[in-house]
Parts: sequence; C-alpha cells; structure tokens
Amino acid sequence: QLVESGGGLVQPGGSLRLSCAASGFTLDYYVIGWFREVPGKVREGVSCLSSSDGSTTYADSVKGRFTISSNNAKNTVFLQMNSLKPEDTAVYYCAAVAGVGGCAPDGAGMEYWGKGTLVTVSS
Repeated sequence: QLVESGGGLVQPGGSLRLSCAASGFTLDYYVIGWFREVPGKVREGVSCLSSSDGSTTYADSVKGRFTISSNNAKNTVFLQMNSLKPEDTAVYYCAAVAGVGGCAPDGAGMEYWGKGTLVTVSS
C-alpha cells in the first residue's frame, strides 16, 4: 500500500513537500515514481527514483524545481516541489514497481498506486 500526503493550496512561487509512505513491502529494490493528473489531460510522469542505484529522472517541466528523494528507514519517498507554478496544479500520485530501471511516462507497468493528493497552486 502507498499513501501520499502533503498536498494543499500554495501560492505561485511557493513550495510543498509530498510524502509517499509504503506499507506491506520495503522500497528497497523498487522503482518509485511520482505522476500527476489533470482532468481532461493525459497522466504525466513527474519524477522517478530507482532505489537500487539511486538514479533519478525528471520531466522537463519540473527539472530544477522538483527533487525526489527517499528515506529507506522510514520506507518513504518524498517529492520536494519548489517555485511552484499554476500549471503544477494536479492530483499527484506515487507508484512503485519491484525491480530496476525507470518509469514509463504514463505510469504503465507500475504495480502499486496511492490514492493521490491534490496540489493547487493559485493566488
């Protein structure tokens, strides 16, 4: 099970940190991704972390602003979001799949999904 938290309302230019807590399995040797959805748009891959080697990837739209990280002791993955823009408004989901490699942009193949947390960037 994956549970996201940390969403909310923030002004443009502000920051939020999302958390994704795993239970029932450890995140070691898992690939964990953050995805976001806006009604009427295709799901977008935001960032991906491979626990086996610590490699990370980011969508071009968030590079330099978002950072994915993990705390294996807490079995939690984080997404630090800085310099938020109105276009970052979405429901953010974390997802995980056992193994190594990366995340498909649309989240295809991910084994576990959280229920999402809403991020609203507005003044």
